[in-house]
Amino acid sequence: MNQQLGKRFVKLTFGLKQSLSRGHRELITAASVAVCVLVLHSIGLLQSLELAALDQFFRLRPNEPSEERITIVGIDEADLKEVGSWPIPDAKIAELLQKLNVHKPRAIGLDIYRDLPVEPGNQELRNAYKSMPNLIGIELLSKNKNFSVPPPLGLNQDQVGINNVLYDLDGKVRRSLLYSQVKNQVHESFALKLALLYLKSKRITPTKAKSNPKYLQLGKAAFTRFEANDGAYVGADDGGYQILSNFPKPKCQSSSGEFCSFRQVSMRDVLADKVKANLIKDRIILIGSTAPSLLDFVFIPYSSSVMSTAKSVPGIQLQAYFISELISAAVDGRPLLKVWPDLVEYLWVFVWSYLGAVTIWRIRHATRSLFSIIVCCFVLTVSAYLAFLYGWWIPLIPSLVCFGTSAIWMTSHIAQMQEEWKRSKEFLHHVINTIPDPIFVKNEQHQWIVLNEAYCRFIGYPNKLLIEKSDYDFFPKHEADVFRQQDDLVFRTQQPQEHEEEFTNADGQTHQIATKRSLHKDSAGNFFLVGVIRDITQRKLMEEHLKRTAAELYRSNNELKLKEDHLRYLAYHDPLTGLSNRKFFAEQLYESLHWAQHNNLLLGLLFIDLDGFKQVNDTLGHEMGDRLLMTIAERLSNSLRASDTVSRLGGDEFTVILRAIPNVQIAAKVAEKILSSITKPIVLDGCKIQVSASIGISVYPYNSQDSETLIKQADTAMYRAKRLGKNRYEFA
Repeated sequence: MNQQLGKRFVKLTFGLKQSLSRGHRELITAASVAVCVLVLHSIGLLQSLELAALDQFFRLRPNEPSEERITIVGIDEADLKEVGSWPIPDAKIAELLQKLNVHKPRAIGLDIYRDLPVEPGNQELRNAYKSMPNLIGIELLSKNKNFSVPPPLGLNQDQVGINNVLYDLDGKVRRSLLYSQVKNQVHESFALKLALLYLKSKRITPTKAKSNPKYLQLGKAAFTRFEANDGAYVGADDGGYQILSNFPKPKCQSSSGEFCSFRQVSMRDVLADKVKANLIKDRIILIGSTAPSLLDFVFIPYSSSVMSTAKSVPGIQLQAYFISELISAAVDGRPLLKVWPDLVEYLWVFVWSYLGAVTIWRIRHATRSLFSIIVCCFVLTVSAYLAFLYGWWIPLIPSLVCFGTSAIWMTSHIAQMQEEWKRSKEFLHHVINTIPDPIFVKNEQHQWIVLNEAYCRFIGYPNKLLIEKSDYDFFPKHEADVFRQQDDLVFRTQQPQEHEEEFTNADGQTHQIATKRSLHKDSAGNFFLVGVIRDITQRKLMEEHLKRTAAELYRSNNELKLKEDHLRYLAYHDPLTGLSNRKFFAEQLYESLHWAQHNNLLLGLLFIDLDGFKQVNDTLGHEMGDRLLMTIAERLSNSLRASDTVSRLGGDEFTVILRAIPNVQIAAKVAEKILSSITKPIVLDGCKIQVSASIGISVYPYNSQDSETLIKQADTAMYRAKRLGKNRYEFA
């Protein structure tokens, strides 16, 4: 009955754990969260957060060496006040260009629209254009003519670059346009033309990238073309040849002591010859407005600030960033900003979603879980930042959202599971307390988590004292070692085991128990060991008693058998010589004759009588005669085969049964061997004794076919041998 209840309990426990779902919950949770977040990402809800995170990476990046290849000639408010008008007259622009060209710059970029003449000095400006092949002007392209700005008048079309700036939804510039195609005509950007002029002296020209012929290769850099859904972008305008701008962060110090990104001088200082030649020679000179009143300002990633309002940068400085990025990538191999393929990004997001689920699911401790979440978010952010420093823009916000959502989801689920487990434990307590056999449930740390009342009574301690404790807290070490070994075996093999053990309770009484252990797994993937105990102390005592009784019976039986064997030996053997006696001889002769008849073989019978034995007895005594008989018996045994039988009939008479002899001559040879053996001198207590023997031989079936006749004939032949002189043999 108890065994049946125990089996029902095990089935009940197993069923409850199955009902708590045994699926790969972490994997399912991670996949569900990842899909939801990727859907949000695909419709653009995370775009602004990801772009903001990218801006912070730009701001946090370390400063780079100062940019010594670019100098900005800024037209500030003081310059406008000194000139007195806007647009600046052509004569001033011509004078500025000529002043700069004297110092042999590598290239000059005029980031001012000059599509209309501004007298005076238009002809002078045109002449300057013609004398400066390293000058690049600017134009604005648009499909709508009302929004386009033509190139400078008088400047060769090959010396004009487009000034199309690409704005994101938040109004910032994070992409750079290298080429644009309008009416089947390809136009190079203002920044690209200036960069190519600079790189031309280093023999770097545009080619097709080896990795992808559709990409532009400049020196050490292959420029990956931007696509509409790269990175955080969703459905962005990817017309023309765009790249994600990896804005450099050069560090320089202006004359005023303030930190800046590029060397900058004013137009009035150039016109007044106050600028050192080394700030112009072999450099790219960019001319553009820095005056706030002209509103030529844009926002870039460096404009963002967490603690203060965003600061815009002049348009001419934006061009400097673009040019510096192109030259640094081509000459120095500075990383360009790239993104992972969609599949890799999806996998990355899923991995962090899975980590969020696994972290909470496996730890299940509020403080440790919170610490782990903080550490994981920090690791993720640092990983994304380090990847950014090497030119990779990987998804940070979707990964953080997935990680956090999975963690929250798992936390909620664990709380629900713990509530269900609490109710299940209460139900299990109620069920197992109805079972009379002691029952325990252990976790993977070998701690008791569920005990029935029978177990508590059996061990002699209350339930509250035992819960979350281990065997080593209550049992002698040698017993606890056995329990732990058996528990580990079940945990390792995941197979039920039954083992007999010793169990010492609180009163110091030792019981013999049989414990059946089985392993069960809950929906969280945790294993629990369930043990059902049977007290087999009385059974063991009875088994021990039965063993002792059986041993005693076995010993008594052996003694009886030995006595029986001894009596049998005495009944069939001569007590003096140890040879078979007359009774055994008669039985052996009968069996031997039957066997010889059945197998059609010859059998020889020898009757032996010692010559001179009586004289030895009379002169030396009976004790010496007995010793002589023992010696003769030994010599007879040594003279025969193992299949032959030698017997003592009494006194000095002996018989020999020769089985399966091929002819009568064999019997004669045996008789001769016996005579030779007996006649050898025998020394007993210093006395030399020599006796002989007379032998009579009868042969089956020649002489007779029955035993009595054979015996008589052999006996008669033996007496004939004595009459004929002794120490000889005679045939019947």
